[in-house]
Amino acid sequence: MSEESRSQIREIDIGSEMRTSFMDYAMSIIVSRALPDVRDGLKPVHRRILYAMSELGMAPDKPYKKSARIVGEVIGKYHPHGDSAVYETMVRMAQDFSLRYMLVDGHGNFGSIDGDMAAAMRYTEARLSKIAMELLRDINKETIDFVPNYDGEEQEPAVLPARFPNLLVNGSSGIAVGMATNIPPHNMIEVINGVQQLIENPDVTPLDLMQSIKGPDFPTGGYIMGREGIKQAYATGRGSVTMRSKATIEENGNKARIIVHELPYQVNKARLIEKIAELVRDKKIDGITDLRDESDRNGMRIVIELRRDVNPNVVLNNLYKQTAMQSNFGIIMLALVNGEPKVLNLRDMLFYYLEHQKEVIRRRTEYELRKAEARAHILEGLRIALDHLDEVITLIRSSRTAEQARDGLMERFGLSLDQAQAILDMRLQRLTGLEREKIEEEYAELQKKIAELKAILADEKLVLNIISEELNEIKEKFGDDRRSEITIGGDSIEDEDLIPQTEVVITISHTGYIKRLPVSTYRSQRRGGKGVIGMDTKNDDFVEHLFVTNSHHYLMFFTDKGKAYRLKAYEIPDLSRTARGTPIINLIQIEQGEKINAVIPVESFDSDKYLFFATKNGLVKKTPLDDYSNIRKGGLIAVSLREDDDLIGVRLTDGNQSIIMGTKQGMSIHFPEKEVRAMGRAATGVKGIQLDEGDAVIDMDVVHEDNSVLIVTSKGFGKRTPVSEYRLQSRGGKGIKTLNVTPKNGPVVGLKIVREDEDLMIITALGTIIRTSMSGISLMGRNTQGVKLINIREEDEVSTLARVDKSEEQPELEEGAESSEDQETQE
Repeated sequence: MSEESRSQIREIDIGSEMRTSFMDYAMSIIVSRALPDVRDGLKPVHRRILYAMSELGMAPDKPYKKSARIVGEVIGKYHPHGDSAVYETMVRMAQDFSLRYMLVDGHGNFGSIDGDMAAAMRYTEARLSKIAMELLRDINKETIDFVPNYDGEEQEPAVLPARFPNLLVNGSSGIAVGMATNIPPHNMIEVINGVQQLIENPDVTPLDLMQSIKGPDFPTGGYIMGREGIKQAYATGRGSVTMRSKATIEENGNKARIIVHELPYQVNKARLIEKIAELVRDKKIDGITDLRDESDRNGMRIVIELRRDVNPNVVLNNLYKQTAMQSNFGIIMLALVNGEPKVLNLRDMLFYYLEHQKEVIRRRTEYELRKAEARAHILEGLRIALDHLDEVITLIRSSRTAEQARDGLMERFGLSLDQAQAILDMRLQRLTGLEREKIEEEYAELQKKIAELKAILADEKLVLNIISEELNEIKEKFGDDRRSEITIGGDSIEDEDLIPQTEVVITISHTGYIKRLPVSTYRSQRRGGKGVIGMDTKNDDFVEHLFVTNSHHYLMFFTDKGKAYRLKAYEIPDLSRTARGTPIINLIQIEQGEKINAVIPVESFDSDKYLFFATKNGLVKKTPLDDYSNIRKGGLIAVSLREDDDLIGVRLTDGNQSIIMGTKQGMSIHFPEKEVRAMGRAATGVKGIQLDEGDAVIDMDVVHEDNSVLIVTSKGFGKRTPVSEYRLQSRGGKGIKTLNVTPKNGPVVGLKIVREDEDLMIITALGTIIRTSMSGISLMGRNTQGVKLINIREEDEVSTLARVDKSEEQPELEEGAESSEDQETQE
């Protein structure tokens, strides 16, 4: 080795060099590749693709051009990386399931939600979308800085003008070194309303901005469960939201099926179907008989056929728990602010965007002012020439060269070089009277425009007004309805103080669909009126519960496994009068295999009211209502059940009523509620009725005077018996016979305390439904077999019965209609 070579060798500590080199690499990745700029919401590769397409003249009103040509332009001039990386980025900007508002208008196969790859770039074509032009608008008016490209031969924009808040509108995701960003997309109208809210009130807080920006709005729609994660993300820059597929349950003959219409964001449909098939094959989900994808160009439709003996709501809940039909989106609102990565809250993101827009408007105004002043300067020279036209013509004619004429004009009339040149370049037709008037008019207009532009530069309020007006234009042009529906996720969805206290109607259908309506929806009618249809129920469904309550009151749900759940009335989705409603399982997190069998409205958790429980094995329990004042998100154990026991009924009482219980083999017992002492929430209870071997309690109810006891058997027989025939007994005895059970009529399946002005719904195991008037059911003695209420096939049997109101769909509300307080003791 030569002395010269040896002198160029430096001894470096390898640890120090590794640290330095890695930090250089990390900062390059962070700043130049993986993170978006807070101002335009774009990473360098996105920005370069849009700018290259703009420079190629690929506007929305121009023909499509081959994607390969675009990729070559981007790689050759601005982005010295792999062609596949550039093409895949462009493809994503053209997918309606990836971006909320597409920035590239693709022509050809650009992939699918099933994970199919786009066709090769030599086959597909593209051009800029209309909304992408708003990101590039005014780019040639010196609104942004340009920087040299990688080889210094071209100039590229450091940021785009971004006439709408693209970072929030389309979101962004990226993994850098030691940090990542994951910003969800939002609705254009909501985000622009948020910017305008910040303009009106600079001191607005992130949570205040939620009045305008409700939450993420994913291109694939679906449900967003709860707002707690949204609140946390908007307040701190980090949070998590739960996304859920939008699915409905349809009846198909005697069987049900689940139809999935929308998926969580970034869920691969084909992979989801494969996962469901795997779970069915491994017997981790029971009851699915067929699975097919019927999606087409009109929308998504995944059909999940179910066995006739399964509860479709339970299957759907299992799908949510075990597949990507319910997924989490971890929000990390990390973006580059002045070249530095920062985690931003919602107000910060809008603030930096607004500061960028102020700069864009200021620079655009300065550019237009320079242009206007330069033109006005030329016009002033032309006006001078026209005022001294003969002298100007003589001077020009007497000059030997153009330079001599120009210098003569400058010296004689005190003109600038540009003014003198403009006079020399002036065509003879400008000397006509009409052309002279046009010059004067143009000059006057320019003076007015110059004054306006100077006023804008001198007053920030005018700048903000311009930003707001231009955002309104974009909102009107590109704004659309929200796709993702925000529903509740178990926690309080909003600050209760922000929700007005109003009277509402809660309806619950037999198959578990629930909704909320303003009480004014049901106009007052005279008795005997036809009523109004209150829910678009299917042929096999009907409104089973209807409560009039306050929006701030509670609904308590009890399951056969002894658990209690609750919701505030305002947490029930507010839907149209004819809408079917939302499945209850979308609102409360019931466990696999649980079935809701009691719903009770509660105004307040008073210690002088009680919940009375009865189980299949004959146990009863009475617990003060205030023991259930704190029910957790995942539910609460309402009664401790022994093995092989189920909760079959819950009623709200005042502690002084009487209870009737009925068994499968036709026994019943009627005892005072006071015989059951109040006990704690975790208690199992005491014996309510002594059961023979093989017998089980099938129902319980609170007794009201002048009502009758309805009994229905599995083979469709039934009867009503006056309450007076059921004498009060002591708790814990065998009771008395309420129906003579024989092979002909079958075991008892239901016992209800009923009124004559009600109807009875009978539902069989195979899905047959009959509705009959309660007054048409014979009044008979206790120890009788009853009469046939419904003809049932040999392989079928009665499974459920329910009381419903007389009106066709549900009762019209009128003066004297039962409120929740009246119904609490009757339901």
